[in-house]
Amino acid sequence: MTSPQPGMKRIVAGESNKPQRSRAVEIALAIGLVLLIGAGAAVSSAMSTAQSAAPAPASDAQELKLGYFGNITHAPALVGVSQGIIAKELGSTRLSTESFNAGPAAIEALNAGAIDATYIGPNPAINSFVKSQGESISIIAGAAAGGAQLVVREGINSPADLRGKTLASPQLGGTQDVALRSWLAKQGFKTNTDGSGDVAINPTENAQTLKLFQDGKLDGAWLPEPWASRLVLQAGAKVLVDEKDLWDKGEFSTTVLIVNKKFAAEHPQTVKSLLRGHAESVAWLKDAPEAEKASVLNAALKESAGAELEPDVLERSLQNIVFTVDPLAGTYKKLLQDGVEAGTTKQADLNGMFDLTALNEVTGENITAADLGKD
Repeated sequence: MTSPQPGMKRIVAGESNKPQRSRAVEIALAIGLVLLIGAGAAVSSAMSTAQSAAPAPASDAQELKLGYFGNITHAPALVGVSQGIIAKELGSTRLSTESFNAGPAAIEALNAGAIDATYIGPNPAINSFVKSQGESISIIAGAAAGGAQLVVREGINSPADLRGKTLASPQLGGTQDVALRSWLAKQGFKTNTDGSGDVAINPTENAQTLKLFQDGKLDGAWLPEPWASRLVLQAGAKVLVDEKDLWDKGEFSTTVLIVNKKFAAEHPQTVKSLLRGHAESVAWLKDAPEAEKASVLNAALKESAGAELEPDVLERSLQNIVFTVDPLAGTYKKLLQDGVEAGTTKQADLNGMFDLTALNEVTGENITAADLGKD
């Protein structure tokens, strides 16, 4: 047998493959470990992506910014805010409020995110819904029905006497503004949003309307309460048209509660808490003794509008209003048509404008959305 040459390793039969097998096993194990780690990372990444893609769970809002007007037609807001009813139902959610003179300004604030919900007349709510193609607001409850009149100076005894006269409404496109323009159109008068036409309409803040009427610079105005009563009892006006006479059964929506749709989607429990406070405030208005009701409302009006009402004005105002959580959704197609005739909105589909599901859950009632949304 030949001896191995110097520098050469001797190979023995049966042993030559052992080191190679060990290395192969080690390599295979290493590759498997790398693949296992990679798979785990992929699963972890997929789970993380799925979690980030999933919508965040709904939670109570830190703050609810609520709008309303210093009018008797907004009494559920006046009571709910001043008596702490809404704040109590909101719990840990902070309540902040802002007072407005008329609907279009409140809608601007809502769409800009300055407020999350507001008490408002139906026509500005319709305008916002139409202009946003249904994306801006939902009507979630009613607040008041009735309580609007066309009051005029002495010497005006019929619609024909209004030709060439100057009338006021709270704000262009507001609920009373639309009612006035629509009614005048039915009397054969042409009006324009710039104030021209057979009858001039000057949108004017309610307090200023009272002063202008007292000074003889206005011939009349279509106003919500308590302003219609103030002109009658404090400025010598008389009623030419009581709006309830223009509606079937005398029922028409004056004030509703609306919410920004995005806010409602993100904080449904907060909206439900708001509705509980709202429903409790409406119930209080129905059940409270007249003296207590007058005292609470006057204190709230002084806080929000700067002045209390004379007892006779407050009494007359309350006689003209029905407080209800029903938004009277069945009247909204007519309200839309009135806005079209008034030139303040355009023809549109109002389907989806109402979401009364939370209201019905809170009240246990079955208030209908009249095929214009959820109930």
